Amino acid sequence: MSTDTAAPPAEEPEAGEAPEKRPPFMVLFGRYLAEANSVMVTVYSLLLAFAIGAVLLIVSDENVRGTWTYFFSRPTDALEASWNVVSNAYISLFEGAILNFNTVDRYGAGTAEFGDLLRPISETLTYATPLIFTGLAVGLAFRAGLFNIGAQGQLIFGMMGALVIGFSLNLPAAVHIPLAVAAGAIAGAAFGAVPGVLKATTGAHEVISSIMLNNIAALFLVWAISTDFLHSETRSELVTRPVEDSAQLPGLLSWLGQNLRVNLALVIGIAAAVFVWWLLSKSTFGYRIRAVGFNQHASATAGMNIGRTYTTTMAAAGGLAGLAGAALALGVGSGGVTTNTALEYGFDGITVALLGRANPGGIVAAAFLFGALKAGALSAQPEVPVDISTLLQATIVLFIAAPALVKALLRLRTPRGGLVTLEAKGW
Repeated sequence: MSTDTAAPPAEEPEAGEAPEKRPPFMVLFGRYLAEANSVMVTVYSLLLAFAIGAVLLIVSDENVRGTWTYFFSRPTDALEASWNVVSNAYISLFEGAILNFNTVDRYGAGTAEFGDLLRPISETLTYATPLIFTGLAVGLAFRAGLFNIGAQGQLIFGMMGALVIGFSLNLPAAVHIPLAVAAGAIAGAAFGAVPGVLKATTGAHEVISSIMLNNIAALFLVWAISTDFLHSETRSELVTRPVEDSAQLPGLLSWLGQNLRVNLALVIGIAAAVFVWWLLSKSTFGYRIRAVGFNQHASATAGMNIGRTYTTTMAAAGGLAGLAGAALALGVGSGGVTTNTALEYGFDGITVALLGRANPGGIVAAAFLFGALKAGALSAQPEVPVDISTLLQATIVLFIAAPALVKALLRLRTPRGGLVTLEAKGW
């Protein structure tokens, strides 16, 4: 006798009872906009940052401040002057980072070349490229619950590793470039593994040890450039020897113009982002990173080696930052490395990782945004204060790091999963 039972029939709505209707799309979209989810917090953080930047641009202009002293007698003067100073500043940023409208007019008149149109976006991508690597270096460590504040030092060592291979060997470009890039990654990984080893063996906090290592790297760079081995043979100032032509990363748009600096490092950076995404979501090592970052005690109970995970994660993060150094050392037309070549790319990588929520795709997008701010601010001199870029970055990070502040200012609803924040479990 069969023991199978038929499935109970689906319940039908009672007579006169209307079926439940799904809210219209615009209603659902409106609810999403009014919710403090990770996407909207990021969008609102950008808008609030630009609004605060506009206020500070108005306050810092003496002529505009003067129009506000008689606002109640002629309000249009103050409003018009304020609009002009803010719109001109942000248009200048856009033209310096994306597309210059004056160049478009000159191109239409036949007095500019097509490569001139691409120069702003080329500069944006050039400044964004190191930020992709350093953002990935910080973001990868975040996923393991670590705060890799030492990306700057790892970048410096990666830069020196790539530089030494770049000028000391004479090989075909097909061999020389991969070898120099690999040397940068290995040098950065070796330096990045140090705070991981210290944390795994002694419990030393990675923030403290990596800050000290940043100082060590910066001072080591000053000393190394002054040695006979690295110092330029033809220049008296503190600069290294230039890398061989065969080690220079080829420009992506150089065939359209010599002033287009974006190079192969951008492609390597995007490939690195794809690799980090695969590593975190598809590999066993990535699973260990995410598990340890989520709960190290449960991971240890499950048999994972926490110390080894810390060490390997920091080494991998250091390797990514080392690639940023290699990109700087092997750039097109590199005339050598100075103490200012690294700038603040390692520290800016922290802000990029925060804005990108430690997600590889978000990090790439954030790097492009910060690269645009930097390129636009430098190109818009002296009309726009160079500090406006730093101000916008700092304000964006303030709001990204404090989603509750954005929620309170805009009176947003709490999402179902609660506010999303990035934390390093060691704090």
